[in-house]
Amino acid sequence: MGKKKRGRSVKKNLNQTTESNDFVQAPHSFVIHRGIPGGHIWELTKDFRKVMEPFTAASLKERKKNAIKDFVSIAGPLHVSHLVIFSRTDLGMYLKLTRLPKGPTLTFKIHNFSLARDVVSALKKQRVVEAAFKHSPLIVLNSFSGEGLHMKMMSTMFQNMFPTINLTNIDLNTIRRCVLVNYNSSTKLIEFRHYNIKVAPVDISKGVKKVVQGKVPNLTKCNDISEIFTRAGMMSESEAEDDPQNHVQLAQKIASRGNMEMGKSAIRLNEIGPRLTLQLIKIEDGLLDGEVLYHELVYKTEEEKEEIQKKREQKRKLKEKRKKIQEANKKAKNDTKELLKQQSIKGMQKKGILKTNTEDEQVEEMDNDAEYYKEDVGEEPDKDLFSGTNGVKRKYIPPHYKNKKMKTDNSDKYPKAQFKKNINRRNDTKFNSKDKPKKSVKFAIKSKTKKQFKRK
Repeated sequence: MGKKKRGRSVKKNLNQTTESNDFVQAPHSFVIHRGIPGGHIWELTKDFRKVMEPFTAASLKERKKNAIKDFVSIAGPLHVSHLVIFSRTDLGMYLKLTRLPKGPTLTFKIHNFSLARDVVSALKKQRVVEAAFKHSPLIVLNSFSGEGLHMKMMSTMFQNMFPTINLTNIDLNTIRRCVLVNYNSSTKLIEFRHYNIKVAPVDISKGVKKVVQGKVPNLTKCNDISEIFTRAGMMSESEAEDDPQNHVQLAQKIASRGNMEMGKSAIRLNEIGPRLTLQLIKIEDGLLDGEVLYHELVYKTEEEKEEIQKKREQKRKLKEKRKKIQEANKKAKNDTKELLKQQSIKGMQKKGILKTNTEDEQVEEMDNDAEYYKEDVGEEPDKDLFSGTNGVKRKYIPPHYKNKKMKTDNSDKYPKAQFKKNINRRNDTKFNSKDKPKKSVKFAIKSKTKKQFKRK
């Protein structure tokens, strides 16, 4: 039996998947760049998108024509909650973190940065696992417990950019990456680092570790295979470098070999970049605009703040006034359109192109009479009782079409006669080439100009 072919609609329905609640509730982000091009800003934007995977638009294509409103308008259907903007000016590079759709907005100045490729190339053991980017990273904040509104807003902004972790249902195999944000209170600088997490078993000799990992150990210096397991002092090089503070007891079994449940393992971090050194400059109440809640460089008195607030209120009132005027103009325009439409309909009714209201009322009365007759008598009326309508509206025929006669084609009844007529018509219109008028010699000479005769 051959396989049945499926239609296109069936294939499309099979590919459609419903979004889970965890996916919808997770914070999504857009990472874009603005300002003067150059200075590795595009590469830094791509590296930061890699950090925010998988809940980000990794292949987002932005253009100069795109405004911030364009990204905000499509943020709702795509469940986007944060907007990350890298901008470059003549003074330097800046990073803006905004909460969609109404703010707040945090502006950081980028003092130093290193791309992911530079960080990985500087390492002795380069280890970048693509499978680690299928799950969101673990966020770790350090020294953000200081006083002040700006400290609380920074910590909440960084925490809300990444999905929360439920300790009761967490799977340790999904935690493959880590983002470390460290605040230095003395210099007021923020260090942003991105690491890859590796878990390795502890208290296992080098030979045993190779056997566990599926590798063949070197037996040239051993008389018996048991010496691999019994020989003391054969620790692995990486285990000798481990700090005892990195040793943990696993609550779950991990997919990598040698990491058993309730076993002792060591956590190792490999930096995969990018690196960022940031400084908080400004916090705004709205989306890239609004009241300035905090500023690192500019200080204003209460009187200046009140003046700014008054100017902002005046702008808001002026905007509302313009909006009301626009709505009134729009309403007046629609009213005039409706009036002109009604006038044109009345003119067409007078000329007889459209039905008048009286004709519609007559048809409705006929319908009502047929219904009343059916209710009283209990039978349907005859076809000719109510002007031949029987309660059914007739198709409207314009008055200039009523007296016209329909042309009938009798070619089906008399096909041979019709064929002869067509042949006679062709013969009448056809003329021979001999009958064509020839141009006279005089006419040809007259058509030539004097200049042509002079050239000859």
